[in-house]
Formats: sequence, C-alpha cells, structure tokens
Amino acid sequence: MTGALLPSDPSSLAGYRLLGRLGAGGMGVVYLGRTDEGALAAIKVIQAEYAEDPQFRVRFRREAEAARRVGSPWVVPVTGADPDAAAPWLATAFVPGPSLAEAVAECGPLPARSVRVLARMLAGALAEVHTAGLVHRDVKPGNVLLAVDGPRLIDFGIARAADDTAITSADMVVGTPGFLSPEQAEARAGELGPPSDVFSLGCLLAYAATGRPPFGTGAVDALLYRTVHDEPDLEGVDERLSGLLRPCLAKNPADRPTAAALRELIVEDTPGDPAGWLPEDVVRIIAERSAAMLALPDIEPTLAEAGSGTAGSAAGTAGSGAEADTAGAGPAPGRRRFLIAAASGAVLAAGGAAAVWAALRGDDDRTTSSPPSGRDWIIGVQADLSGPGKALGRAQERGARLAVEQFNARADRPFTLTLKVADDRGDVTRAGTVARAFVEDRDVLAVLGPTSDEPARAVVGVYDGALLPLVSVSAGTSLLTTTENRSFLHARPNDLEATGPIAVFLTAGGKAVGGEYASGTAATGPSRRPGLLMDRTAADYAWASVGSVNLLVRGRGRVPYPRVVPAGTRAFGPVVADMLAAGADAFVYGGYAAGAAAFARALAAAGFDGPRYSPEAALSTEFLDAAGEAAEGWLITGTCVDATGLPSAAGFTAAHRKRFGSAPGFYAAEAYDVVNMIADVLRTADGRPTRARLTAALRRTTHQGVTKKFAFVPETGSFVAPEGGAVFGYLVADGRFRFLGPAPVPSSDA
Repeated sequence: MTGALLPSDPSSLAGYRLLGRLGAGGMGVVYLGRTDEGALAAIKVIQAEYAEDPQFRVRFRREAEAARRVGSPWVVPVTGADPDAAAPWLATAFVPGPSLAEAVAECGPLPARSVRVLARMLAGALAEVHTAGLVHRDVKPGNVLLAVDGPRLIDFGIARAADDTAITSADMVVGTPGFLSPEQAEARAGELGPPSDVFSLGCLLAYAATGRPPFGTGAVDALLYRTVHDEPDLEGVDERLSGLLRPCLAKNPADRPTAAALRELIVEDTPGDPAGWLPEDVVRIIAERSAAMLALPDIEPTLAEAGSGTAGSAAGTAGSGAEADTAGAGPAPGRRRFLIAAASGAVLAAGGAAAVWAALRGDDDRTTSSPPSGRDWIIGVQADLSGPGKALGRAQERGARLAVEQFNARADRPFTLTLKVADDRGDVTRAGTVARAFVEDRDVLAVLGPTSDEPARAVVGVYDGALLPLVSVSAGTSLLTTTENRSFLHARPNDLEATGPIAVFLTAGGKAVGGEYASGTAATGPSRRPGLLMDRTAADYAWASVGSVNLLVRGRGRVPYPRVVPAGTRAFGPVVADMLAAGADAFVYGGYAAGAAAFARALAAAGFDGPRYSPEAALSTEFLDAAGEAAEGWLITGTCVDATGLPSAAGFTAAHRKRFGSAPGFYAAEAYDVVNMIADVLRTADGRPTRARLTAALRRTTHQGVTKKFAFVPETGSFVAPEGGAVFGYLVADGRFRFLGPAPVPSSDA
C-alpha cells in the first residue's frame, strides 16, 4: 500500500510532512502526508514536463475545482491544492482501505448485499457529481476506495462540466476500457453526459459481483467493440441485482436511469442499516491498513544539506524520470522510518526496496558482487522462476547472469555491473510487488522481463511511471508497445508477426521455401483449404496468432475454414471431424501447449498426418509430453533460437555449458544479448545516465547480438525486424524440437 520515500523526494510539502509514497505513474507521484494536527492526506504532485504545459495546468485546476464542488460523503474531499505551484499539487483526505479492484483481486467477488449497498452509496455520490454539473468519466474499480462506513469515489482527473468540450479532442477515447460507456467507446464526445457515468457504474457493480468486467478482457479494440455491440456477461449475478444492473447497461443513454433515480430504487431494494456491509476478509484488510497508519511515528525535520542527496524538489521524483545525484550520500535520517502494510500483510521497514528482496529472490544467491563503494550499476531481472513459466524464466536468468559475469571480467570495464533477480512466479499480483521494488531501488538502471504476457501487461505502467527501461525477450503481445508506454522495449517480434511464416507455408509450401523447410511432413503444401482453430482458452493470444494467419492466407487467395472452440475445451474430436468434412487439408492451432497436445491427439485419432502448425506457445516440453507420438511432424514458429544449432551463438553455448553444466534453454541467448546491449549503451554514456536518458538511448540503439540484430521504433519501443526476419521454425521429430533456422518472411505485396 505504501512505499518508501526516495532520496530525491522532499520531506515536506506545503505544510504536509511526507511519510511515504502511495503510488507513482506517468503524471507524477502520490505521497502520504500528515498535517501538524495529525490528519493524513494523499498528495498528488505533478511532474515537471506536465507542469510546463499551460493546457495541463488548466486541466489540473479544473480537477481541483471539480472535486471541491461535490459535497457527497461518498466522495473523497479535497483538503488543499495549488495548481500554480512550480510542481502543482492536490491533497485529499486519506482513506486507508483498499480499492475495490484490490479487494476483489485479493478476496474475490463481493456478496450480493454488499454490491447493492455499494451501488446505493456510489449512485448517491454520482448524483451529487451530476448535480454539481460534472461528469466523472472514469468510474472504475480502481477509483473506488473501501472503508468500513462506505465507499469513496476518487480521481476527478478527467472529470469535466457536462457542457465543456474545449479541452478533450472529439475523437479521443477517454476513460478505462472495460468500464466505458458505448458513447465513450465510440468517442462520441458530444454525448458524454451523466448517463455515461451510470453505464460505467453498472460495469463496476457487475465486476464487484462477479470478479470480471461484463464485457470481458483483452485487446482494447475487442473490448470497445463488445461494449458497443454485445450484451453484458452477468452470469452468476442474482436476479434482484441483475434487475438493477441491466437498465444501467442499456446501449442507448436515454434508456438508463439517472444516478438519483437509481439511488432511490436501491433504498427500497436494500432496507436496514448498511453497517457491516463488507465481508470479514475485506474488513480485515481495512483494519490492517488502518493499524499501520496508527503505527506511523513522528518524523523529525530533514535538512537538505549540500551534496547530501537526502532531499529534493517535488518534481525530482521517479515519476519524472529525474534522479538526484546521491553519490556519497549519508544514511537516511534515523527517524525517517515507518511501517508498510503490504498487500500480503508483511510489515517492512522503509529505506528503499532492499527489505523486500529476501522474499522476492530465488533459492540460490542471485546477486553478483558489487563494488565496495559508490553507487551500484544494477540491471534487474524480473522473471518467473518458480511458476508455470519457470523454464523460460530460469533460462533468461542464466543468460543475463552470464552476460554480467563476462562484462565484469573485462579489464577495461568502466564500472561493475550488479545483477538483481526477482521471482514473480508468473503471478500478476506478485509481479506488481516486484516491479515496485525495482522502481524504488534508485540504483536499478534497467530491467529484463517479465517472462510472460499477463505479468508484463500488469507492470508496464509501473515501470513507465518511473521511466525505468523494461526490456522483454519473451512476452509477445502487441499491446505492450504503444505510444502511451514510454519506457518499454520489445526485444522480439510480437505474436501477430511471429505467425507470418505459417501463412507462407500454407500458401507456398515447404519446397518453395527451400532450405531445411523443403523436407519433412510439416513442410508439404501448399494447402487448398487451411483449417484454422482458435481456442478461447488462450484469449488474446489465440486471436493474435490465428487471426493474423487468417488475414494473410485470404490475402493470398485462399479461403480458410476457421473454427472457434470455448475456453477449456479438451474433447476436440467433433471439431476435427467437422473441419475434415469441410475439406481442411492442413491445420493451424491457436492456443496454449495443453490444448495443442489435445488437438494433436484428436488429429492423430482421426488419421490425419498432413501439415500441422502452431505458434510459439506449443514450443514446450508440455506439448511433447502430453501429445506423445501425435506431436510428430508438427511445425512450430517462434521468436527464440536454439543456440546449440546457431553458428553465431557457438561461443555463448560453450560458455553456458561451462558455467551451468547444460545447454542453454529457450530465450537464454536472447537475454544474454539484451543484457550485453544494455551494458554497451551504458559504456558509451557520458557518466551515469538517468533512467529517462537510458530509455531514450536504448530505443535508438542498434545492437548485433549472437541471436539477431536488435533495433527499435523510438516512439513505441517496438522491435524492428532485421532483413530476413527474426522468426524461427521448429519441427517435432523423434520426440524433440529440431531447429530449422530462420523462417520465411511474408512478402509485403500479398
């Protein structure tokens, strides 16, 4: 819940003694502060680059004024603000409870009565917002804090007067996908009135009742489409509550109730005192956090002495990307210590991220020795070392470690690198804890990871808020590289690009491709009618892989036969029979390894031994073990190399065998390359770079590694594929993956 102050953070601001950090993002930092009278406050401080924008100051002033105009007890009140300060700030009363998003993630969906009470109070809050002539426009679980006496609506950062259209662009989608109204999803700015907030409230309440957004999750475009066209998923919601939610979720704004009318309706629906409205496990979280706040000690004044590095301006925070030069800094003041009630219930001491590393490290020693004095130059590795992706995570950790050890062995090194490794177990919640620890460690200059898509998507905003470079070699979703993410680098083609070669095989055939692909069962073709199977168990991954193949083969004049199966399907016999009856003479499976194995067995049982393809998720021992002989002949495309079969990686492979006693696993060589790339950029920097400067330098670098050439689009961090591509093929033969080398690249004139 609360993080330590960084050495560059101020110790006080506008009469508030700062006790810690509540969060950091692309806009700035939110601090926990205390007045001389002992009242706690959440203080949002904006970073310098936004403060210099006159339009942003207009918006920030509007936020403060908007929040002050609302008098509901269920809206967090503003206690102070200065939009004209060098670093604009806004303070609100501090609520120690979790957000609704945190509570549902940790404790599961709320009981029906809790949801109805929540609905009544939030409807009352929105009624006051709308009476004040405002539209909130971002009603979501993260903007609702839970307290024993009721919820609190927060964050008027994008609220506006109902008739104000001057600042927001007419074609900009504003708000949070999954909790947007149809008019927001279609960027119909002129229609964004109070009914839009009511629709978002309906989405929020459905999430509270079920633990999932009513229009699903995944790619933003898909979410927006479902919001506009699909019916909400209210499965599992009791009949009385469902009757309240459906009118709120009407597509036509005119068909929705007003917030005031909804509040009155729920008064009749929920008689009695709302006391005890939350389940015990949520109340326990509130109590623990409240107790932690009571345990906060007084803080003695901290003097900003020249060169001490113990204090700085509010703008000089990790949120701005600026780092104070704290070389030679003395220890933090002895009284600047406070208790942190973490989401797991662990109590940690302040003083940076060091206190959490023992919990985040693996079983063995994962920290390379660092220089005895001065600031460390640390590269972090956030990986799944003990969860479902541990094979990939441990391979990357070894590749990174080998690169650091070789760098430190050089006599001409200008500094010593330290490797700090943290295990996120492939878990989204733990991934956030790891990311925040790396962000708060001022000596971490860049981070490699995470291993898989969901943790990566969960933490990219955390790293982005601190402009800490985050480079992933194995997460594949294209959602990671957007213009909104300022510090992420994708060191591989994304999932859409990684399946391009499959379309070439289907339309040209292996003999036309040549090389290793000219022989082998999987390389025959071309296909007259490819069968494409999308397994919804894999959600966005299945859509990205099979969807791209579908578009590419259609562009080459083929008419594929696509099928979609529900999540959890393992009995593929009927769908195989249907696809064969439709004339499918080749198959592409889009999904995870377990489903690919089940589909392979169904094809084998039907007697099919023709071309069978799958994207990278099947490149695992899980597929080989579960499919058995049915895996023989499958061709799988991926963005990782088999270093043992790549001549340019022979030196790396030999060094890996010597150091770890085994051949390198998938993505070990890519991790080795990325750490060497970071080290090379650091060597050429003029002194120790800030995180922001390092991010910019990495996005503009070109690095020839042992696996491929690495280059990026500076604006997004997207991977720029070298000539010849960066996707590779593997054929399952004799129970193992045979590396076929670079896969064919689809032509641009298709």
